[in-house]
Amino acid sequence: MRLVALTVFCLLLSGVAGAAAYFFPVVVAGVGQTGQTVIIPPSVTLGAKTTPAPAASPGAPFTVLLLGSDDDSKFASDHVLTQSMILVRVDPQSRHVAMLSIPRDLWLPLSSGGSGKIDWAYSNGGPSAAMATVERNFHVHIDEYAWIGLKGLIKLIDQLGGIDVLVTNPVLDDFYPDDIGGGYAFGAKRVAVLPGAQHLDGSQALQYVRSRHNDINGDFGRSARQQEVLLAIKAKASTLNAADLPDIVTALKGEFKTSMGLDRVRSLLGVASGFDLANVQQVVLYAPTYTYYPGYYINGNSVVLPHWNQILPVVKASFP
Repeated sequence: MRLVALTVFCLLLSGVAGAAAYFFPVVVAGVGQTGQTVIIPPSVTLGAKTTPAPAASPGAPFTVLLLGSDDDSKFASDHVLTQSMILVRVDPQSRHVAMLSIPRDLWLPLSSGGSGKIDWAYSNGGPSAAMATVERNFHVHIDEYAWIGLKGLIKLIDQLGGIDVLVTNPVLDDFYPDDIGGGYAFGAKRVAVLPGAQHLDGSQALQYVRSRHNDINGDFGRSARQQEVLLAIKAKASTLNAADLPDIVTALKGEFKTSMGLDRVRSLLGVASGFDLANVQQVVLYAPTYTYYPGYYINGNSVVLPHWNQILPVVKASFP
């Protein structure tokens, strides 16, 4: 337990946690849940050759796919959608972090076959399918993944005593899912996060990052809010001390899955105090520059289509 608590502490205080604190603080909350083996299936593209990339050596840059799911009672536990997908590259040497939010409604070829929304990939084939789908479409190598459910974010932020954000993109949602408390799984309620300086507890922060109705920027606004909350968690984590960690570890038990083993965690510990927010690059694939709404449904689904000629150069620059 002391090793686990120390590891979580270092992750929370690091700039790495600032970039991915939605997920990283739970990476080693239970050592028995780290190091899960993930095998990326070979490409289903006819004639394509698969050359596995070597795993990143200790101290080398590495890329993590962060996955957040609505894992309430509407979904079977092994078939949840990924409402949040954030690609994160950490360079321990230059102390630089890049974050790229992938729209959940992005329509593209899936690694399991056929085409669909990218948030279906995890539901169809788990983390290996999600990683393979992102790798093949975005032309990037992914070293690790980390997944967390709805209640994980609530518990983390509550254990931190809430977070502080300066809301420039307020939320007013008359159809926010009321599905956390164990009542009617398809219920809805009105929620609001007003403009200006706000202190949010875990439930309010989840509302802020999960709401998607009445945002002038649509789902892209939600992606930007998710990144904002990640950085707010990093700022709040700087007030932690070692005595806070056992409660955090206990609260997050069972709330995550990850492929990261202790060797990867140790590499993070070595740079825990060196990252700065100025070295965090944030990318959101806003329409119409990077994506566009086609104005029609595909197989009954509202989708977003990619401008790959705009997306891939950005990905190559940020995830070399």
